[in-house]
Amino acid sequence: MLQVYGRASSINVQKVMWAVGELALPHRRHDLGGQYGGLDTPDYKAKNPHRRVPTIEDGGTVVWESNAIIRYLAARYGSGTLWDVDPGARAKADQWMDWMQTTLAPDFYGLFWAAVRTPVAQQDAAAIAALRQRALKHFQLLDATLSTRPWLAGERFTMADIPAGATLFRWQELGQGTPPLPALADWHRRLRERPAFRQHVEVSYEELRGRLG
Repeated sequence: MLQVYGRASSINVQKVMWAVGELALPHRRHDLGGQYGGLDTPDYKAKNPHRRVPTIEDGGTVVWESNAIIRYLAARYGSGTLWDVDPGARAKADQWMDWMQTTLAPDFYGLFWAAVRTPVAQQDAAAIAALRQRALKHFQLLDATLSTRPWLAGERFTMADIPAGATLFRWQELGQGTPPLPALADWHRRLRERPAFRQHVEVSYEELRGRLG
Protein backbone atom coordinates (compact mmCIF):
# COMPACT_ATOMS: atom_id res chain seq x y z
CA MET A 1 0.00 0.00 0.00
CA LEU A 2 1.18 3.51 -0.80
CA GLN A 3 2.50 5.39 2.25
CA VAL A 4 2.26 9.19 2.31
CA TYR A 5 4.22 11.12 4.93
CA GLY A 6 3.05 14.62 5.81
CA ARG A 7 0.36 16.56 7.68
CA ALA A 8 -2.97 17.27 6.00
CA SER A 9 -2.62 21.05 6.42
CA SER A 10 0.56 21.24 4.31
CA ILE A 11 -0.25 22.57 0.85
CA ASN A 12 2.50 20.42 -0.66
CA VAL A 13 1.01 17.33 0.98
CA GLN A 14 -2.40 18.43 -0.27
CA LYS A 15 -1.11 18.42 -3.85
CA VAL A 16 0.05 14.83 -3.45
CA MET A 17 -3.13 13.71 -1.71
CA TRP A 18 -5.22 15.31 -4.43
CA ALA A 19 -3.34 13.23 -7.02
CA VAL A 20 -3.76 10.12 -4.85
CA GLY A 21 -7.49 10.82 -4.67
CA GLU A 22 -7.83 11.39 -8.41
CA LEU A 23 -6.15 8.04 -9.02
CA ALA A 24 -8.18 6.28 -6.28
CA LEU A 25 -5.01 4.72 -4.85
CA PRO A 26 -5.18 2.69 -1.63
CA HIS A 27 -2.94 4.51 0.79
CA ARG A 28 -2.12 5.43 4.33
CA ARG A 29 -1.14 8.98 5.27
CA HIS A 30 1.07 9.62 8.31
CA ASP A 31 0.94 12.97 10.13
CA LEU A 32 4.48 14.37 10.10
CA GLY A 33 5.88 17.87 10.22
CA GLY A 34 4.72 20.99 12.00
CA GLN A 35 3.12 20.26 15.36
CA TYR A 36 3.48 16.51 14.71
CA GLY A 37 7.27 16.52 14.41
CA GLY A 38 8.89 13.29 13.32
CA LEU A 39 11.09 14.75 10.61
CA ASP A 40 14.35 14.28 12.50
CA THR A 41 14.02 10.58 13.18
CA PRO A 42 16.66 8.33 11.61
CA ASP A 43 13.95 6.45 9.72
CA TYR A 44 12.53 9.57 8.09
CA LYS A 45 15.94 11.07 7.34
CA ALA A 46 16.81 7.85 5.53
CA LYS A 47 13.77 8.39 3.31
CA ASN A 48 14.19 12.14 2.80
CA PRO A 49 17.56 13.77 3.53
CA HIS A 50 15.94 17.22 3.46
CA ARG A 51 13.61 16.27 6.35
CA ARG A 52 10.58 17.94 4.83
CA VAL A 53 7.14 16.79 3.73
CA PRO A 54 5.79 15.22 1.66
CA THR A 55 7.52 11.93 1.00
CA ILE A 56 5.93 8.79 -0.39
CA GLU A 57 6.92 5.17 -0.20
CA ASP A 58 5.47 2.92 -2.89
CA GLY A 59 6.79 -0.59 -2.44
CA GLY A 60 10.54 -0.14 -2.78
CA THR A 61 10.27 3.32 -4.36
CA VAL A 62 10.72 6.44 -2.23
CA VAL A 63 10.02 9.87 -3.75
CA TRP A 64 10.17 13.33 -2.19
CA GLU A 65 9.29 16.81 -3.55
CA SER A 66 5.59 17.26 -4.19
CA ASN A 67 5.67 17.86 -7.94
CA ALA A 68 8.06 14.96 -8.47
CA ILE A 69 5.65 12.77 -6.50
CA ILE A 70 2.71 13.90 -8.64
CA ARG A 71 4.66 13.06 -11.80
CA TYR A 72 5.64 9.66 -10.43
CA LEU A 73 2.10 8.75 -9.42
CA ALA A 74 0.67 10.04 -12.70
CA ALA A 75 3.22 8.13 -14.77
CA ARG A 76 2.81 4.89 -12.85
CA TYR A 77 -0.95 4.90 -12.26
CA GLY A 78 -2.50 7.59 -14.45
CA SER A 79 -1.40 6.97 -18.03
CA GLY A 80 -3.96 8.54 -20.32
CA THR A 81 -5.59 10.53 -17.53
CA LEU A 82 -3.31 12.65 -15.32
CA TRP A 83 -0.32 11.59 -17.43
CA ASP A 84 -0.44 12.25 -21.16
CA VAL A 85 1.39 9.56 -23.14
CA ASP A 86 2.35 12.07 -25.83
CA PRO A 87 5.60 13.87 -24.81
CA GLY A 88 4.55 17.12 -26.47
CA ALA A 89 1.20 17.21 -24.73
CA ARG A 90 2.84 16.19 -21.46
CA ALA A 91 5.32 19.05 -21.77
CA LYS A 92 2.36 21.44 -21.61
CA ALA A 93 1.56 20.02 -18.18
CA ASP A 94 5.19 20.00 -17.08
CA GLN A 95 5.70 23.65 -17.88
CA TRP A 96 2.76 24.73 -15.69
CA MET A 97 3.93 22.50 -12.86
CA ASP A 98 7.40 24.05 -13.01
CA TRP A 99 5.94 27.55 -13.31
CA MET A 100 3.94 26.99 -10.16
CA GLN A 101 7.00 25.89 -8.22
CA THR A 102 9.43 28.53 -9.50
CA THR A 103 7.20 31.57 -10.06
CA LEU A 104 3.87 31.37 -8.27
CA ALA A 105 4.98 29.52 -5.15
CA PRO A 106 7.70 31.92 -3.90
CA ASP A 107 5.33 34.89 -3.83
CA PHE A 108 2.19 32.99 -2.81
CA TYR A 109 3.91 31.01 -0.05
CA GLY A 110 5.66 34.21 1.07
CA LEU A 111 2.26 35.86 1.37
CA PHE A 112 0.86 32.92 3.32
CA TRP A 113 3.76 33.02 5.77
CA ALA A 114 3.51 36.79 6.20
CA ALA A 115 -0.28 36.96 6.57
CA VAL A 116 -1.09 33.64 8.29
CA ARG A 117 1.94 31.94 9.79
CA THR A 118 3.38 35.12 11.31
CA PRO A 119 1.76 36.14 14.63
CA VAL A 120 -0.45 39.20 14.18
CA ALA A 121 1.71 41.34 16.47
CA GLN A 122 4.73 40.69 14.25
CA GLN A 123 3.05 41.18 10.87
CA ASP A 124 4.22 43.85 8.45
CA ALA A 125 1.20 45.29 6.65
CA ALA A 126 3.27 46.92 3.91
CA ALA A 127 5.14 43.70 3.19
CA ILE A 128 1.87 41.73 3.09
CA ALA A 129 0.37 44.23 0.64
CA ALA A 130 3.42 44.00 -1.62
CA LEU A 131 3.37 40.20 -1.56
CA ARG A 132 -0.36 40.20 -2.31
CA GLN A 133 0.21 42.36 -5.38
CA ARG A 134 3.06 40.14 -6.61
CA ALA A 135 0.93 37.03 -6.15
CA LEU A 136 -2.00 38.74 -7.88
CA LYS A 137 0.06 39.16 -11.05
CA HIS A 138 0.55 35.40 -11.20
CA PHE A 139 -3.14 34.73 -10.65
CA GLN A 140 -3.96 37.29 -13.35
CA LEU A 141 -1.76 35.29 -15.72
CA LEU A 142 -3.65 32.14 -14.80
CA ASP A 143 -6.92 33.98 -15.38
CA ALA A 144 -5.83 35.12 -18.84
CA THR A 145 -4.71 31.59 -19.74
CA LEU A 146 -7.91 29.98 -18.48
CA SER A 147 -10.03 32.44 -20.44
CA THR A 148 -8.91 30.53 -23.55
CA ARG A 149 -9.36 26.93 -22.36
CA PRO A 150 -10.98 25.03 -19.49
CA TRP A 151 -7.81 23.45 -18.05
CA LEU A 152 -4.22 24.57 -17.86
CA ALA A 153 -2.86 22.03 -20.37
CA GLY A 154 -5.86 22.17 -22.70
CA GLU A 155 -9.26 20.55 -22.97
CA ARG A 156 -9.06 18.08 -20.08
CA PHE A 157 -7.93 17.92 -16.47
CA THR A 158 -4.33 16.69 -16.08
CA MET A 159 -1.53 16.81 -13.53
CA ALA A 160 -0.94 20.41 -14.72
CA ASP A 161 -3.97 21.61 -12.78
CA ILE A 162 -2.97 20.18 -9.41
CA PRO A 163 -0.05 22.36 -8.20
CA ALA A 164 -1.54 25.75 -9.10
CA GLY A 165 -5.09 24.59 -8.33
CA ALA A 166 -4.05 23.68 -4.80
CA THR A 167 -3.48 27.36 -4.02
CA LEU A 168 -7.01 28.56 -4.76
CA PHE A 169 -8.65 27.74 -1.44
CA ARG A 170 -6.10 29.86 0.40
CA TRP A 171 -5.98 32.60 -2.23
CA GLN A 172 -9.69 33.22 -1.67
CA GLU A 173 -8.84 34.64 1.74
CA LEU A 174 -5.41 36.09 1.07
CA GLY A 175 -6.47 37.83 -2.12
CA GLN A 176 -9.37 39.69 -0.59
CA GLY A 177 -9.75 43.15 -2.05
CA THR A 178 -8.03 42.30 -5.35
CA PRO A 179 -9.76 42.68 -8.73
CA PRO A 180 -12.16 39.88 -9.77
CA LEU A 181 -10.70 37.13 -11.94
CA PRO A 182 -13.67 35.49 -13.66
CA ALA A 183 -11.86 32.75 -15.60
CA LEU A 184 -9.95 31.77 -12.47
CA ALA A 185 -13.23 31.65 -10.55
CA ASP A 186 -14.74 29.39 -13.23
CA TRP A 187 -11.71 27.09 -13.04
CA HIS A 188 -12.09 26.97 -9.28
CA ARG A 189 -15.73 25.96 -9.66
CA ARG A 190 -14.72 23.16 -12.02
CA LEU A 191 -12.07 21.99 -9.56
CA ARG A 192 -14.64 21.99 -6.76
CA GLU A 193 -16.67 19.48 -8.75
CA ARG A 194 -13.84 16.99 -8.19
CA PRO A 195 -14.27 15.10 -4.89
CA ALA A 196 -10.51 14.74 -4.37
CA PHE A 197 -10.08 18.52 -4.50
CA ARG A 198 -12.77 19.11 -1.91
CA GLN A 199 -11.46 16.35 0.35
CA HIS A 200 -7.76 17.12 0.28
CA VAL A 201 -7.37 20.79 -0.64
CA GLU A 202 -10.28 22.49 1.09
CA VAL A 203 -8.76 21.67 4.46
CA SER A 204 -8.65 24.04 7.43
CA TYR A 205 -5.24 25.56 8.04
CA GLU A 206 -6.15 27.16 11.37
CA GLU A 207 -3.57 24.99 13.13
CA LEU A 208 -0.91 26.96 11.22
CA ARG A 209 -2.12 30.44 12.11
CA GLY A 210 0.48 32.35 14.09
CA ARG A 211 2.92 29.42 14.00
CA LEU A 212 6.33 30.17 12.53
CA GLY A 213 7.64 26.70 13.28
